[in-house]
Amino acid sequence: MDELVMERYALSKERLQGIITEKEVPEPFSDFFEKGAGFLLKMTGIMEREEDGLTSEQRAIENRELYQDLFPANYGESYGNPAAAVRKLGNFGQAFSFLYAEMRGAIVWAFEKRIWDLTVLMELFLELYSAFACGDEVKESTVRSILCSYVNDYCPDFARDRVSEILDPGEQFALKIVMESDLTDPVYLYRYGEYVSENEIRTSRFLSSLEKEEVQKIARTFTEGYRQGFIVTGKDLGKKKTVNIRYHLGFERIVREAVKQFEEMGLKSILYRHASHVTEKRNQIRTGYTGATANPQYEYDHRQDAALFLTSDYMKKRLRSLQNAYDSHKELAGVHGGPAVIETFGETPFSPETTEKALSFSDTQQELFTELYSETAQLVNRYIKGDEYSYTIIAYPLPEIGKDYPEIFREIIRINSLDYFVYRRIQQKIIDLMDTCEWAEVKGRNGNRTDLRIHLHTLTDPERQTNFENCVADVNIPVGEVFTSPLLAGTEGTLHVKKVYLEGLLFRDLRLVFENGRVIDYSCSNFDSEEENRKYIEDNIFYQHVNIPMGEFAIGTNTTAYVTARKFGIEDRLPILIAEKMGPHFAVGDTCYSWMEDVPVYNPDGKEIIARENEISALRKEDPSRAYFNCHTDITIPYDELDSVCVIGNDGEKTAVIRKGRFVLEGTEELNEPFREFENC
Repeated sequence: MDELVMERYALSKERLQGIITEKEVPEPFSDFFEKGAGFLLKMTGIMEREEDGLTSEQRAIENRELYQDLFPANYGESYGNPAAAVRKLGNFGQAFSFLYAEMRGAIVWAFEKRIWDLTVLMELFLELYSAFACGDEVKESTVRSILCSYVNDYCPDFARDRVSEILDPGEQFALKIVMESDLTDPVYLYRYGEYVSENEIRTSRFLSSLEKEEVQKIARTFTEGYRQGFIVTGKDLGKKKTVNIRYHLGFERIVREAVKQFEEMGLKSILYRHASHVTEKRNQIRTGYTGATANPQYEYDHRQDAALFLTSDYMKKRLRSLQNAYDSHKELAGVHGGPAVIETFGETPFSPETTEKALSFSDTQQELFTELYSETAQLVNRYIKGDEYSYTIIAYPLPEIGKDYPEIFREIIRINSLDYFVYRRIQQKIIDLMDTCEWAEVKGRNGNRTDLRIHLHTLTDPERQTNFENCVADVNIPVGEVFTSPLLAGTEGTLHVKKVYLEGLLFRDLRLVFENGRVIDYSCSNFDSEEENRKYIEDNIFYQHVNIPMGEFAIGTNTTAYVTARKFGIEDRLPILIAEKMGPHFAVGDTCYSWMEDVPVYNPDGKEIIARENEISALRKEDPSRAYFNCHTDITIPYDELDSVCVIGNDGEKTAVIRKGRFVLEGTEELNEPFREFENC
């Protein structure tokens, strides 16, 4: 097999070299093929060279050259821009822009020496070139057919390799970089093949300036949160042998210490890159380790590239391929503990533009895409069982957050390390009150139009049962929330936020209207037309689900994080992981306990949390495809937009936890101290 691949690789490379001088393809396609051939030949050069063949300066120049075509200043003429591709190539533009996006993966394949991936891509490129060079008229349908055949033919191989990357702790490209590089010199960042911006370089340098003990402490907060996640849910970490660490380039000093600390727990770390093949991507979300994004508009424009090939037959083949891949790795899947994620934040909020020429799903494809990921989640859960694995997430800022970056970073360290026991005690006061009633009410102020009534589960044994989980920095770091999965029947009203940043996207004047716990109307003001705004919400909050339910109601208690955000003016830069702790928040989609509803969960006081499902997730016993949405999007109302959070007794009397954005429930007043300190500054 290796010998055959090498032969195919050599033949493809030789053929590409001829394209540069042949001039056999007519305009307007010759430019694409000449540039494409030059790009692929550059990738073969990277693949074949010795690792230490370049100076630091040469590596930096090369990295910029590899990604500069996507920079906003150049994107208007890039084939990666669907609008530009259509302008240059007419009806063929969408298909060629799709090919361009797939070709971008060749950069990381070359750095990882993945010769098979690069070979099959070169063969695809040459097949299309031959079609145009033969002199016959080429139809757009022919181009699409060639691209679809590539996707379908190699779908099993792509799935197999991706599952292996996720589960196999064997020789790993990134782990070697993390554990063996001189992390005091940021030049190591260029070894990944990812785009390296000032964010990654400055992050690496900042972490290099910290004492080893401080880095170890940061890593310990992260790894201990992971361990606690197993303990509080009653799962046996001793059965697990691997953990997946996801991170942003620049954080290698923390990752290195985390690898060592996980090793002490008996866990081998797996570091896999975000997906590079179109078949493995989901929208513009990057799962795995990642570098900078050269242009978020490019990622957004290609989020639905699967529209070129997504059919019912493809979906079936994809699921069969995943089934076979997981079945061949079932032993590794059984001992996989789940992800440990270092999120980042601080980039300038991105508000995308609609590119009409970008590939987009038809209504039928929207349904297929939703079904595909629902079926995929169910399949994965059979091998990596939800009731046996856990996770943890922590977040740190990138230098782009502003001139106060070092101070902000240290503040986030402090926030991520707040006293577990103090918050547990205060949050228990809130839970004790919330458990006395079946209804809660949340209202906004200062231009926030929120007016929601939430139906809570009935406690049949209040001495042993509770509705809310006392969340104190295990799977979700930092501390600071109590949360529940509400009943849908009777839950109704309007959720509104003036500005919120979700999954890297900015939403302005976001409004969701609920009836019996499900969204019946929605809007935002990002775009000029109502249709564009609704589609933006459907794509990036609902993930194409209709009448999506409320999966979570929570009260955030981390006023320290809120005041830090106000102090540095970074409210719109914080990730939901921190933002959700800065006021009441609501999630649409799955409940907090999806796939684990039948696993008993207890608070530190020994009471069982019974609110682990709602009327939709209960359908899992009949038809799991109707019970889960495979999304959980949190939306937070900040304290300064919050009028009140109350419980409503059977007599209609309201008792407040929060009034005018301040905690008023007896025993919670300590949470207002950060507000007072900030106001007195």
